[in-house]
Amino acid sequence: MAGLAASESIVVPDKMLEGAGIKVVREEVTKVDAANKSVFVSGSKEFKYDKLYLATGSSPFIPPIEGKDLNGVMTLRGLDDAEKIKSYIADKNPKNIILIGAGFISMEIASLLAEQMPENMPAKFNITVIELMDRPLPLMLDKEMADSVTQYLEEKGLNILTGEKVEKLTGQDGKVTGVTLASGKKLDADMVFMNVGVRPNINLATDIGLEMGQFGIKVNKFQETSDPDILAGGDCVEKINFITKKPTPGQLRGPAVMQGRLAAKRLAGYDIEFPGVVDAGGCKMFDMTITATGFTEEAAAKEGFETVCAVVDSRSKHRMIPGMKPWKIKLVFDKKTQKLIGGQIVSHAIAPAREIDAVTAFILGGTTIPELTTFTSACNPDISSEPSAEPITVAAEQALMKLRKG
Repeated sequence: MAGLAASESIVVPDKMLEGAGIKVVREEVTKVDAANKSVFVSGSKEFKYDKLYLATGSSPFIPPIEGKDLNGVMTLRGLDDAEKIKSYIADKNPKNIILIGAGFISMEIASLLAEQMPENMPAKFNITVIELMDRPLPLMLDKEMADSVTQYLEEKGLNILTGEKVEKLTGQDGKVTGVTLASGKKLDADMVFMNVGVRPNINLATDIGLEMGQFGIKVNKFQETSDPDILAGGDCVEKINFITKKPTPGQLRGPAVMQGRLAAKRLAGYDIEFPGVVDAGGCKMFDMTITATGFTEEAAAKEGFETVCAVVDSRSKHRMIPGMKPWKIKLVFDKKTQKLIGGQIVSHAIAPAREIDAVTAFILGGTTIPELTTFTSACNPDISSEPSAEPITVAAEQALMKLRKG
């Protein structure tokens, strides 16, 4: 999308796999005969297996909106989609671009388009993001954290419309020309992106007769399905939330990579369990980086948690060092157990946003408010704020005071 990586560098080269002794077959699987442990591909060619791993992924969910099949309506889930988008922009020179859904994929596309406008374009894109909820990145950020993101993106020239529902897409001669909202607003559109979620690809697993969960193929902690000789992982399987122990989609890259590794270890004889997901993720828009893990305050409330939260403004360097950039962190604690259950970071520098990984580690470790007040980070004036202002520790101190007052 941004032209920063060639398409061939995005996928694993076949020669790399073949060099490791792996046979690569580029064919569509048409059937799996689990009783006879056979996989059939196009042309009825058969492959026998001792163990089978399903990594069928997911597909974009396209809501049943009138006009969704018009030319110029795009999704972005893979390399083919990216190539299609680049070709469409080059051929059609769209000016008015609308993105439906303000999740991280939409927000990253919007910022990339604004930054990487093709040279042959006569004028800048007019980019509008439409979100049903009251803020961008609603699954990652609470509103108090998202408000500064909205302001920043609008200053960068994006139009952010929240609390709006898309009613239909309009077109002419088979090409999209506009978007009509439930509020009655009508927007011109030369190109529309649909990014409102994904659905697991489970048709093959269903045909095999594997047990399904609420959000995909049901697997145990070793990535084994209801057939012990068939394992699965990634977007096609249901995950377990680490905090609540309830089923969840968990459709992010990190868990998919880890589940693939654990499945391989299982086949190699190791008994290492997948711990569950906390939905840690991040995105970058212009010079702003947003990361989040665990529950937002809003999501925690929906799960029945009474929470204690703290928001801390911090700095990428000691205040006396030139080049200091601001960042903000919010921590969410379960009031009953005092355990950390969520964190959000909005940063104008990349490095501080990686502190979300420390927050994830604290969640996985069951760290409490009192324990976090003793956290000491590695520090240097050029790479962090002063030790007395370590934001995770300060947030824990604030939460401790709220507990005492409560």
